[in-house]
Amino acid sequence: MIIGHLTSAHPVHDVRIYIKQCRTLQKAGYQVVLIAPGSNTHQQGSGIQIISVRKWRNRLVRMIATTWEVFLRAISSKAKVLHFHDPELIPVGLVLKLCGRRVIYDVHENLPDQVMSKPWIPRVLRRSISKAVNVIELVSVRAFDAVVAATPKIASRFPERKTVVVQNFPILSEFSRRIKGQSNIRHCTLVYVGGIAEARGIIEMIAATEIARHMGLDVRLVIAGEFLSEELMRRVMAMNGWKFVDYLGWQSREQIAMVLSESLAGMVVLHPTLSYVDAYPVKLFEYMAAGIPVIASDFPLWREIIQDAHCGLLVNPLDPQAIANAILWLSENEQEVKRMGEAGALAVESRFSWANESAKLIDLYSRFAVS
Repeated sequence: MIIGHLTSAHPVHDVRIYIKQCRTLQKAGYQVVLIAPGSNTHQQGSGIQIISVRKWRNRLVRMIATTWEVFLRAISSKAKVLHFHDPELIPVGLVLKLCGRRVIYDVHENLPDQVMSKPWIPRVLRRSISKAVNVIELVSVRAFDAVVAATPKIASRFPERKTVVVQNFPILSEFSRRIKGQSNIRHCTLVYVGGIAEARGIIEMIAATEIARHMGLDVRLVIAGEFLSEELMRRVMAMNGWKFVDYLGWQSREQIAMVLSESLAGMVVLHPTLSYVDAYPVKLFEYMAAGIPVIASDFPLWREIIQDAHCGLLVNPLDPQAIANAILWLSENEQEVKRMGEAGALAVESRFSWANESAKLIDLYSRFAVS
């Protein structure tokens, strides 16, 4: 059976789409085609065919032009099952369904909540747009063959009979669990991996790093990811604390694993927005898988995970001083750092690994193959 994965907004090598789902399905014996924004069309060594569509910088143009091109590529493919990953592709999914294809909608985020925190949507319009997209999404889902939800909270919005929760947990083989010894207890490296946005705590992380330096710590913040806004990049790079940052930009999976293995702790201090308080950020579990403690936002869901696993410290994500205090505490408690790192890795191995999630994805597709 040929399977097509479609995205108009994610890069070709997106971790959830390509690294986890496409590779898992290809290894399970399916022929996999990925249609995604990129620079060329080619066959990967993994056996996954990648069909590229043009990537536009302008959001509105992308939603129209890229969506149309994704549709044309999808309808001309031989894929019998088409699995799309962006809400803007809902109309594409509906048309593909009318054309006789089996269609799966992969919901990465709670769309109505996400609308409420989008800076490019005027505040006065957000509530109305949020309600509208909620109705559109729920009505459209009735036509689709299945929904794959990234978290249990997202899944609760959709019909249980056609919804499968496939969480974005780490692939254990990607990460080393070695804990780097702290030969100089006054020197430490913190790491943040992922897209860089104001709501993801970039301002507070840099401010906290600067405060920690003033407290006498020889600390540096390593950032592996890309800025989601050029305006934010200019503003952040003008901060006094930027001189204590090692900005790596986009990194491969192997490079990320190496950076994590050399870090004191991983930072995940997302702001308390509707999109984040009930989210399962993949970076949290990747830090745990790599065997390093986490400094994380004190949200009820995250508190339950981190306190149960005993794998890190919880802070007010809007308070740089609180984040700096957590950095100081970790730098002064080497044995506790090692214990937290090991506890986090064990928790991922037993409860939060991709191995468990991939089985649910394969089970879903096996039902399509039988039918």
